Amino acid sequence: MSDHSSGAEGNPELREFLRSCRSRITPEEAGLPVRPGTRRVPGLRREEVAQLAGVSVDYYVRLERGRRLNASESVLDAVARALRLNDTERAHLFALARPTRARPRPMPPQRVRPGLRRVLETMTETPAIITGRRLDVLAINRMGRALLTDFDALPHRERNMARFIFLDEAARDLYADWETAGRGVAATLHLYAGSHPHDPQFAELIGDLSIRSKDFRRWWADHDVNRGTHGTKNYHHPLVGDLTLEYEAFVPTGNPEQTLGLHTAEPGSPSEHALRLLAAWTDEQAIPAPPDSGHHRG
Repeated sequence: MSDHSSGAEGNPELREFLRSCRSRITPEEAGLPVRPGTRRVPGLRREEVAQLAGVSVDYYVRLERGRRLNASESVLDAVARALRLNDTERAHLFALARPTRARPRPMPPQRVRPGLRRVLETMTETPAIITGRRLDVLAINRMGRALLTDFDALPHRERNMARFIFLDEAARDLYADWETAGRGVAATLHLYAGSHPHDPQFAELIGDLSIRSKDFRRWWADHDVNRGTHGTKNYHHPLVGDLTLEYEAFVPTGNPEQTLGLHTAEPGSPSEHALRLLAAWTDEQAIPAPPDSGHHRG
């Protein structure tokens, strides 16, 4: 493949990610001398990144333009250090700089093991959810449906956390810090983009969110990446009021593209009491879990 045909348009995600990363670092922060005159770009210039990484300016320019350079691990490590990337951002850089050459094709459907689904339903006081590729919601227990929304009642295409966060007005009321939740979702999707550049259903999702949500468009352009493994989430639930819950995410053995998310409250806290009230409400409603069809949208 020629350099022209694999140029900047061949890897726009890499180009914009590197631009975004260097825009966040000032020369002073990088330990570079401040030169007189007005800077035309925020953050570091490309030649300054090249200097810090110990590569030629031409090489770095071609790398940022998305050219296929077969960059070595040592070069990518040097660029990551120059840009002060964290572990998640470094892994994202490696994924973007070494993309697969596969053509876009539908991904195989995802399944949640029956045993794992039963585990979810045994958690009667713990909201639990399993997400898959693109943050598609593959399974959710009764408490999860009561805390978030009844994903099982939605069409398959709408069972997606990003669609819920950005396109469902109820989510803005539910999340006490909706902006943080939205930014986190956009950053998680960027991480997926680096490892699944040829997923047509992902391209459809990003296109739809970009058209329908100005907030998503703005945060998607930031090119932040994030792997949400744990943290604290604050909710304002319409039935039980304010909750502060700890979130933990696990990858089920044998299913690396699925994530089990659990919400728990500090023992003895008002949030634990609110969760118990929510559990009692779900018992009264007796919302049955839907039968498992065994198949989910890729």
